Formats: sequence, structure tokens, C-alpha cells
Amino acid sequence: MSSVFSKIVKGEIPCYKIYEDEKNLAFLDINPESKGHTLVIPKVEVDKIYELEDEDYASLFSAVKKVARRMEEVFGARTLMKVVGTDVPHAHVHLMPLDETWEYGRTLDLSEEDFKEIQEKLKF
Repeated sequence: MSSVFSKIVKGEIPCYKIYEDEKNLAFLDINPESKGHTLVIPKVEVDKIYELEDEDYASLFSAVKKVARRMEEVFGARTLMKVVGTDVPHAHVHLMPLDETWEYGRTLDLSEEDFKEIQEKLKF
């Protein structure tokens, strides 16, 4: 059964894409904990990050590094990286810019215009 992230990779579900390469995809989280909260996923569907083949694991974290650096350039704030692995059965990394308004566990209510504006700022 395909995860929601696999459906995003296939284009069956829309997303606010930030970055894409042959093995990975980064897009804005629709339940953001901060402005710019992004998910970086491998295009191959595996449940847990440590189940990735070594090459895919290295590729994922190379993409994470690129996106995190871009976030820091755009937002001028330190970026939090977290791997939770319980909310969607598809390996993924959360990246969140930490500004003075960030509160752990709080989600923001952003409009479609907000998402599009953030996407424009962050996309490669």
C-alpha cells in the first residue's frame, strides 16, 4: 500500500515542492510547526530511515543538508532537524527554521497564500 508521501512523489497528491532530485523530494509540511517547516523524503518508499540502502541514505542526507542551508539563508534562523518516524510509514526528515516565535509542538494555521509565499522563497 502506498504511503501518502509515495502518492505525493507520484503526483497523485499536490504539495508545495521546495527541492527535487532523482532520489529525493522536499516539500512544505501542511501542519507546520514553524514557517518553512519542510519534509525531506526519499522517493523510494521504506518505513524507517535505517531501512534505506546506504546509497539512498547518503543521498537523503545530502538533500537534507542542501535544504537546511537554503532555509538558513532565507530565514536567517537556526534550523532544527528531527526524525520521528511514527506519523507516516515512509522515511522522512523534518526541517524547521527556529525563530523567536517557535514553540515546541505548536502548529501554525497558514493560508494557501502563506504556503505559496514560503515556497517561492525556499524553492531551488
